[in-house]
Amino acid sequence: MLGKFKEALKDFKAAAKVAPKDPDLRKKLTECEKSVKRIKFEEALSTPDSEITHVSDTIDLSSMPVEDSYTGPRMKEDGAGGYVITEEFVKAMLQEFKEQRLIHRRFAFQILLEARQLLRQLPSLVDIDVPDDKHFTVCGDVHGQYYDLMNIWELNGLPGPDNPYLFNGDFVDRGSFSVEVILSLLAWKVLYPSAMHLSRGNHESHSMNKIYGFDGEVKHKYSGLMLDVFREVFNWLPLAFVLKKKVLVLHGGLFSKSGVTLDDLRRVDRYREPPDEGLMCECLWSDPAPEPGRQASKRGVGLQFGPDITKEFLDKNGLELVVRSHEVKEEGYEVIHDGRLVTVFSAPNYCDQMGNKGAFVRFNGKDMVPHFTTFEAVPHPDVKPMAYASSFLSWM
Repeated sequence: MLGKFKEALKDFKAAAKVAPKDPDLRKKLTECEKSVKRIKFEEALSTPDSEITHVSDTIDLSSMPVEDSYTGPRMKEDGAGGYVITEEFVKAMLQEFKEQRLIHRRFAFQILLEARQLLRQLPSLVDIDVPDDKHFTVCGDVHGQYYDLMNIWELNGLPGPDNPYLFNGDFVDRGSFSVEVILSLLAWKVLYPSAMHLSRGNHESHSMNKIYGFDGEVKHKYSGLMLDVFREVFNWLPLAFVLKKKVLVLHGGLFSKSGVTLDDLRRVDRYREPPDEGLMCECLWSDPAPEPGRQASKRGVGLQFGPDITKEFLDKNGLELVVRSHEVKEEGYEVIHDGRLVTVFSAPNYCDQMGNKGAFVRFNGKDMVPHFTTFEAVPHPDVKPMAYASSFLSWM
């Protein structure tokens, strides 16, 4: 990513010498310079964690009083000047969002800070047991389509101890209700940690958020400070999950080298912006292909991998199935690679124009066979996709 910006910056500087008074060119040059500085800063996240000052650690919730004039949902007071999240609050918050109203920033920050504390305790690959008499639901990309997220919970029930979910990355960007989506998911995570699981997608990254809308949306609805905290929360999201020692769930796909083990994934140091190569990158970016072997990705990052690569990985690790997301599918899901790889995508009529269905996958603990539910898009308020997106990178 940095290489692309440096190359573009060189071109813009050369063009600016030829046309120094072109206002559009000067604007793009300035934005490109800012992007180079930002990416260099992101690379500094490779600094040992002990040496980094985290924005989240500087947030003082007690300095954010909830005004009497605030009429929205309130968390339960804990008797010591603080608040505790409850199911009553989360349900009221969902309704508040549905009516296009926000919760108080005090409560939004508390959700973020408590979620961060939970996520940072998790390994990069999380093992989840699914008892024989229970079930487990996996959802794909939601991409800020809040009203379709609410429809999933209408169809399949709200998250809870007896109804656990895993949302497989790309919660934000493109759809213009990304703040509502991610706060809802994180609130359920805080309330029922074992019933809401969240994996990182390629859009849980600052560089993507800057382009595709989440950056602008958070600043519009709350503040730049909250955006910084979101960024730190995203950096702690796990990269993959294994369900009942049988099913690997990750956002993108498999790997450019053979012999990768689950322990290799557990050892990935994930607290960073996604790199351009390596296991973390491929977890977030890779795609399956019908052809055997490995090919360069059409996305320019990650790779494409064939059915033989899927079989090799699953057999080596004693697994039965890969569930991934990352790609729009007309029916909301697709089963390929001899039935050993599933793509699930949960944003129907993606960006209000693709016409696709959404889907989710439900597993029964007894056999861990995937069962698919598809659904159509539901109406939403007249706020267009990408309403908060930056336009300065339209030339890329």
